[in-house]
Amino acid sequence: MAEAEESPGEHESATPRPLFAGLSDISISQDIPIEGEITIPVRARARELDNSTLNESVRHTIMRDLKAVGKKFMHVLYPRKSNTLLRDWDLWGPLILCVTLALMLQKSSVDGEKDGGPQFAEVFVVVWFGAVTITLNSKLLGGNISFFQSLCVLGYCILPLTVAMLICRLVLLAGQGPINFMIRLFVVIVMFAWSVIASTAFLADSQPPNRKALAVYPVFLFYFVISWMILTFTP
Repeated sequence: MAEAEESPGEHESATPRPLFAGLSDISISQDIPIEGEITIPVRARARELDNSTLNESVRHTIMRDLKAVGKKFMHVLYPRKSNTLLRDWDLWGPLILCVTLALMLQKSSVDGEKDGGPQFAEVFVVVWFGAVTITLNSKLLGGNISFFQSLCVLGYCILPLTVAMLICRLVLLAGQGPINFMIRLFVVIVMFAWSVIASTAFLADSQPPNRKALAVYPVFLFYFVISWMILTFTP
């Protein structure tokens, strides 16, 4: 015979073995340690607890918010180019200033027919509607500032005008006259300029260079209306 018969060994070697054959015979010794941790390290856990505000007390939360509002007031009193009001924005300060200004502008009724409600509502409408209008104008001009950031800056910059209103109320306690009017006019003009300078220091960089005048003009009108309400106030 020319053809040689295949041996049984060659036939068995040609047959492919299963892929995972023999794995069942391999056993892992219990003495081999398994490396790695599945628990959270103590430092990382402590860091997460420090950054979390869910476990802090109400007193600590209120004090932290009051400190943040106070820091923003200082930025308005000493205006300089800073991103603090834009980065850590809030509406607590503008709400406090708006309520304080509205209460001081509220006239006391003599005949009992009017309780001063329209004056209080008027301040709220002027402040918030004006701030929203300026914010929309800034967005339409291509500003890179968010809606609530603009409201925060415009609201916090009412602080000088609120101080002007307080000074005018104190001056009016001495009575009305030309000298008192000149003092109130000077105070209102200074605080009006302060509010405009402080707001533009925070909002100027967020506007395109060729449209800054269009963005500052509504801010000028906004604080001018509030200043006029303070100057024309009579108890």
